[in-house]
Amino acid sequence: MASSITGSHFEGLVLGLFMFWYLSSMGAATNNGNSGGVPAVYVVGDSLADVGNNNHLLTYMKADFAHNGIDFAGGKATGRFSNGKNAADFIAEKLGLPSPPAYLSIKSSIDGSQTFSSGINFASAGAGILDATHNGECLSLNKQIDYLSTTYASMVEKFGNEQAQAHLANSIFAIIIGSNDIFGYVKSNSNTTPQQFVGSLIYTLQGQLQRLYNIGARKFVFVGTGPVGCCPSLRRQTETNDCNAAANSVSDVYNQAVLSLLQELKSQLSNMKYSFFNTTLAMHEIMDNPADYGFTEVKAACCGLGDLNAKVACTPFSSYCSNRTNHVFWDFYHPTQATAGILTAKMIDGSAPHVYPVNVRKLSAL
Repeated sequence: MASSITGSHFEGLVLGLFMFWYLSSMGAATNNGNSGGVPAVYVVGDSLADVGNNNHLLTYMKADFAHNGIDFAGGKATGRFSNGKNAADFIAEKLGLPSPPAYLSIKSSIDGSQTFSSGINFASAGAGILDATHNGECLSLNKQIDYLSTTYASMVEKFGNEQAQAHLANSIFAIIIGSNDIFGYVKSNSNTTPQQFVGSLIYTLQGQLQRLYNIGARKFVFVGTGPVGCCPSLRRQTETNDCNAAANSVSDVYNQAVLSLLQELKSQLSNMKYSFFNTTLAMHEIMDNPADYGFTEVKAACCGLGDLNAKVACTPFSSYCSNRTNHVFWDFYHPTQATAGILTAKMIDGSAPHVYPVNVRKLSAL
């Protein structure tokens, strides 16, 4: 199994540099004030939100090569599993903030005094709720929270607990997680029932959300899993290239359980607020009525090889579509920039049943 990071010396250097620049930038933000909106967005999650953390890991789960990033600023791969921006980018953008930099890319992400005061992205491709999900190939959700906890401790040391807590309490914590756990379960042909499997996920997730709350998070944006059985990779495993109903069923059970968990935690934890986005509903609307959203291809990936462009991942040797705006999927698992933008717009400014009990913009104002 590959090492989870390039070496202890590198990690120490990253942490040291990160704390120096982050604390300096937070001080600048405090001095300049941050009225008029949410001060920062902190992101934990998987490849749907990774903006480059896996570039710094010894892992096969990378996207720092063509044709990824072909529509991103500069036309080069950044580590995002997309032709352009992903959900993390759009969430920050629509809240008037720069996209939070990847935690492990500190050396290449310094861009002015405000860089880290507007948030950090800990998301890592391959990550799951369970530590066993792609163990050794990514930053697990628990590891991501460990890094956030380390950051918070340094914030308290520099600015004091009250100021650090105020900053985090007003920030948005975006959580995009669960798909990799579900993919692993579906592929395992386990004798465990979907309800039992999801129960184990929720038990673990409850502790992880409690940890985030204990660190200082109060405004949670939870992005539910989409209809995972409709991604090109799972479609091609059916005889008719239709969605994998079994996989979608597990995703539905998971989303209902997450929503129940959020409601339960809100009743137990003082000042906890949340916004849950029903990705599955929004994606089905897009796939059922693609022309309404400017799409012409809902099954095949834009970049890849083989049936549905989903037999081989998007690599420099893969073919890719000339018009990325009319494809729902970029590669065999991930949405295009166009799809991510549509989904995030509903998340930020939409209403029930897409997002509830409040949308992200209303949550940020609470």
